[in-house]
Amino acid sequence: MGKFIVSARKYRPVRFDQVIGQGSITRTLKNAIRQNQLAHAYLFCGPRGVGKTTCARLFAKTINCMNLGDDTEACNACESCLAFNESRSYNIHELDAASNNKVEDIRNLIDQIRVPPQIGKYSIYIIDEVHMLSASAFNAFLKTLEEPPAHAIFILATTQKEKIIPTILSRCQIFDFNRIRVPDIMNHLQLVAEKEGIEAEPEALNIIAQKADGAMRDALSIFDQISSYSGKKMSYEKVIESLNVLDYEYYFKMTAAFLEGNITETMLLFNEIMGRGFDPQHFIVGLTRHFRDLLMCKDPQTVPLMDVAASIAGRYREQTSLSSPDFLFRALDICNECDVAYRHSKDQRLHVEIALIKLCRLAGKEGGGATPAKPVEKKESGSGNDEKQVKKNNIPPPAPVKKDKPDTGKKNVYANHSLSIKDVLGGNKKEYASPPDEQNTSTDPVMETEEAGTEDFSPEQLSKAWTDFAESVKEDYPRIYSAMKNQNLQMDEDFVIPLIMSNRVQEEDFNRAVKPDLQKHLRRELGNNRITIKTTVLEDEEKTRPYTPEEKFEHMLKKNPVLKDLKQQFNLDFD
Repeated sequence: MGKFIVSARKYRPVRFDQVIGQGSITRTLKNAIRQNQLAHAYLFCGPRGVGKTTCARLFAKTINCMNLGDDTEACNACESCLAFNESRSYNIHELDAASNNKVEDIRNLIDQIRVPPQIGKYSIYIIDEVHMLSASAFNAFLKTLEEPPAHAIFILATTQKEKIIPTILSRCQIFDFNRIRVPDIMNHLQLVAEKEGIEAEPEALNIIAQKADGAMRDALSIFDQISSYSGKKMSYEKVIESLNVLDYEYYFKMTAAFLEGNITETMLLFNEIMGRGFDPQHFIVGLTRHFRDLLMCKDPQTVPLMDVAASIAGRYREQTSLSSPDFLFRALDICNECDVAYRHSKDQRLHVEIALIKLCRLAGKEGGGATPAKPVEKKESGSGNDEKQVKKNNIPPPAPVKKDKPDTGKKNVYANHSLSIKDVLGGNKKEYASPPDEQNTSTDPVMETEEAGTEDFSPEQLSKAWTDFAESVKEDYPRIYSAMKNQNLQMDEDFVIPLIMSNRVQEEDFNRAVKPDLQKHLRRELGNNRITIKTTVLEDEEKTRPYTPEEKFEHMLKKNPVLKDLKQQFNLDFD
């Protein structure tokens, strides 16, 4: 059995035209050689596995080639090329700056530079991971890098250009290497598979290319791993099983459940995914990517931006036709918020499940597969169908005043005047057309179908419902909880509850996060859909807020005059 060589080494480019995804850089280097415009220092920077060191070696070999072809490629036949290919060349020197990063190492390199090349015109020095050099080593290297001998050329390579001091950068020609695109990686892997006699499915190669994250070396390493697992037939199922990648079929099923508003199916699918051992955050990241690809599929001009195999592009087109752009935008926002807050959540699975429930409800509100609620039709009074229209809109008629009804101590808001149908519609207008600060507050579809009530209730019932809701937000919004507990609840004849806030910030937080749910809670518990909360800010009190101990004491004295006697009796003083 022959010795195994990993694909990253076996199929390493030996010519410039074999370098994948860096066409502009290789063309520039070949033109510099052909036109004899060689600089004394180059800096190759970019992510891992994109060809920095490979291009540096090809550039060094081609510079000293004695029989350059018309295409400015090394001949691989002259003595210089053969010595390089057999790793015995004395003209090309490689230095690992990660393990040789001291001043003494740079001084030894400077002494070595003085020796002219034995074969060829130039001595090329390739310094890999140059950002690992110490600050003193950089300073020792500056003068030689700026004015080296005529036969010396430096090629520096790094993955972290930002760590290199500006004085080094200013002395080099800088080449930024790009991440290799998924289609380019797939094409190269297909060529490698054909040479190795492996039958590989396009979907399998697409998963490997995405997993490599733009690095050809990583892609070839994963390819070797999968070929060891699957043998001569590399299928999509074998790839996702070996790499523990979540099948895109789950994302299609999950999105279909979202569009139908089916929370049960969504929870069962998510439980199945968790049962297979997948990380919830990886699932959310993949779902975000799925929504992104669906959005890109909406416009023919953005279809090339999708990183999916051609064989499943049709399924994306089919599913994106069932979803609106607004749904995809808001779904991306929900998934992104879930991903950002995932690490800080105490119950991470519940955190993801809440996001999935939001997506189901979002699809129902947008009408993506769910039956939208019918809009309420309003007609002017005066027609013979007014009574039917009142029943259709779930608006109760005004309660007649009964003289023989015993006085219960509750005030009837309809007792002092009679109302027409138009008055009733106008009186309930707030329920169907929200005020400006509630335009973005969506109503519960279940509440829209229930009969709107105007039942009376006692102050004790209001206080109990108010306290129950305040306790439910105590942990999440402690400041709003304190403000709610300190309120002196009152309500006018129109069922408007005034709420006093200490400052504008508190009022904005309350209106955004608590007010819509609080109104729904009170209306549901008290059976009255006309209850409305109106917030005000004590600006005058805020301007005269006490700060010094004396001002605080005077402020407390206004509320409780007994404090003055207490202070005099015990001869108390301010700190």
